[in-house]
Amino acid sequence: MKRHVPGPWSNPQVYLLPNLMTAGNLACGFSAVLTIFEGMRDATDSPKDFHLAILLILGACLFDALDGRLARMKGQESMFGREFDSIADIVSFGIAPALLVMDIVLSSFDNRLGWTIAFIYLLCGAMRLARFNCLAQAEAEDPSLRKKGEFVGFPIPAAAGLIASLTMFILWLNEGPHEIGAWRYVLLVLMLLLSFMMLSEFKYPSFKAMNWRARRSLVWLFVAVLVLVCAVNFVEFVPLGIFLSYFIYGLVRPWVSKRWRMEIEEGLDEEEEVDEPEFVEEGEE
Repeated sequence: MKRHVPGPWSNPQVYLLPNLMTAGNLACGFSAVLTIFEGMRDATDSPKDFHLAILLILGACLFDALDGRLARMKGQESMFGREFDSIADIVSFGIAPALLVMDIVLSSFDNRLGWTIAFIYLLCGAMRLARFNCLAQAEAEDPSLRKKGEFVGFPIPAAAGLIASLTMFILWLNEGPHEIGAWRYVLLVLMLLLSFMMLSEFKYPSFKAMNWRARRSLVWLFVAVLVLVCAVNFVEFVPLGIFLSYFIYGLVRPWVSKRWRMEIEEGLDEEEEVDEPEFVEEGEE
């Protein structure tokens, strides 16, 4: 009789703190979906439910950034965490943004077109997460395949953040019922562009090489604090600037000098060499 040898999937390691952050991500995404449905049923056509849904999506982005960071800091990366993170991501960054844009923007088009555009975004996001997990598993089995702190394709949390922050900016400009006029064409094109970018071969930095011990100048510290304060106080447009800058940076990154890339992405000290960047493990998004 053949003896069964339990594998890593039969008894997965479940670490409390990183998975608690992932649960927060999922809670924000689920709440965003419910809030969008409430907005759909609101006869007053008020945008307040959509503002709340957008803030919840942005909150999910924050939880998503924390779960992977905490897992790497404490050496608690696991297959369970990676799969749990992807499931939460498809709700928070796939379904929620697709419903948001479909109701606010695409409902003014033909229903079939609106459904199709939203589904294309959702499908590409799901495929991007599946590809990410496949690459992460291959890298875990063969360390020589590890990427140097890069994502292949635009990450779905950043795509959702860009959609949510742009929608927030448009609603702020209109200051009234969620009728956004010609801006709906911008969001329609953005949904298709992000769908393509998620499955593209463009390389985006993961910033995983940065840690709490990375040394920065006072100017960098001042800029970081200023961006954080402005993002909280001017949520209508500062998050849009952050996500849009990240999106554009990935497009122009191949033409940025290696020194500048290391300075931006890895917190390079002046004494460090730039010829051999340290390879870091791809973990959770």
